[in-house]
Amino acid sequence: MTAVQTHTLDVPGATLTYDVHGEAGGTPLLLVGSPMDARGFAYLAGRFADRTVVTYDPRGTGRSPRTDPGTEATPEDHAADLAAVIDAVAAGPADVFATSGGAINALALVAARPESVRTLVAHEPPLAEVLPDREAALAAIADIGRTYRTSGVGPAMAKFIVLTQWAGPIPDDAAAAPGPDPAAFGLPSTDDGSRDDALLGQNLRTSTGYRPDVDALRAAPTRIVVAAGVESGEQLAARAARALADRLGITATAFPSHHGGFMGPEFGFPSDPDGFAAALRAALD
Repeated sequence: MTAVQTHTLDVPGATLTYDVHGEAGGTPLLLVGSPMDARGFAYLAGRFADRTVVTYDPRGTGRSPRTDPGTEATPEDHAADLAAVIDAVAAGPADVFATSGGAINALALVAARPESVRTLVAHEPPLAEVLPDREAALAAIADIGRTYRTSGVGPAMAKFIVLTQWAGPIPDDAAAAPGPDPAAFGLPSTDDGSRDDALLGQNLRTSTGYRPDVDALRAAPTRIVVAAGVESGEQLAARAARALADRLGITATAFPSHHGGFMGPEFGFPSDPDGFAAALRAALD
């Protein structure tokens, strides 16, 4: 078993909790998601027992409470948090595997603090802004936000699932389409009045609407690998990954499985965490 040390770190607007797995030395490897917290990386961290692995709970999730929970957080906010964690655990740059919204935050980190990251593997960042159908995608995302504010988590999350699983360009009328039955996804149809969901209330609009600084990313000394799952097909996050790679002048790297392909069997859906770990190791090497 790899020893895990848990630490807290005060940053403007939040207290971050992060975990250091092992003491292998060398360049640490950060595993970053958003809004997913450190629990989603337990299996993947175990596949890198030869390295010091760092996981953390992003602000507003898990063990990292915010002092202003009712406001949105930006990729720049999260990037500053990542820089603080790297500074706390490393004497030099870190390697970063970042997925979903975490990949967007890590891109913001490299743009602002390129000396902090040696290699970034950005897996399926859902950057609606880089897509040719950006207007339809962003309109659908705005509709999800309105649904969350008026009807709560269940109806909004049902729309979110449909959007993220849609294959191909988002239809122009997607924002006006009636929402699916939340019960079809095992979600509540009634509104419990809470508005503290980190994805829907804190990160969704700012993350998907983030416009990456392509010039800064291309000029950075950081080696950037953009990855998309082979099973993700033409879903929004995979299309965005390929569009971003094209803007950076590189080819997107195919990774096994899908958007959550690195997650272990405890999450209850088919994935390929061992194949994913092997692909990540190859990308880092």
